[in-house]
Amino acid sequence: MAFLPIIVAPDPRLKLTCEPVAEVTEELRKLMADMLDTMYDAPGIGLAAPQIGVTQRIIVVDVTKNDDERMPYQMVNPEITWHSDEVLDYEEGCLSLPEQYAQVKRPDKIRVKYLDPDGQAQEIEASGILATCIQHEMDHLDGVLFVDHISKLRRDLILRKLKKYKAQLPPEKVETHG
Repeated sequence: MAFLPIIVAPDPRLKLTCEPVAEVTEELRKLMADMLDTMYDAPGIGLAAPQIGVTQRIIVVDVTKNDDERMPYQMVNPEITWHSDEVLDYEEGCLSLPEQYAQVKRPDKIRVKYLDPDGQAQEIEASGILATCIQHEMDHLDGVLFVDHISKLRRDLILRKLKKYKAQLPPEKVETHG
């Protein structure tokens, strides 16, 4: 079990496009397990590899509310193959944008194909909060933050708040450019 430092915006590493994973290895399985530990500890419902400084197409999500009934998804190279025309308007937050929230519209239902921790191809249909969370985390893989879906005025306000937030953190808590 390891807790990984989460990069806080604004940070140019959060705007990078991630590379596909060539092969699911034991090292990658450990990384995904550490990502889940980090996400649960934060606490959050999703975490993407670029949020911990890894530019690979990996996400973990778990929208369950009860620790005893966790249902995590560990997705390598996730790809949305279908989405509904109906949209869900949900107030999103992000571990890389602490204490910041905004309403974001996304498709209510999606179908996602991905590789699981064993390297096996999987496909799921998700709706509601699970669909929103997967789409939010997949955005990170393309350098997109939830604030990129809102007005420039609101986005700039949130990013200014985050700059002040980061300036007040002790130096050991600020994830720096590697």
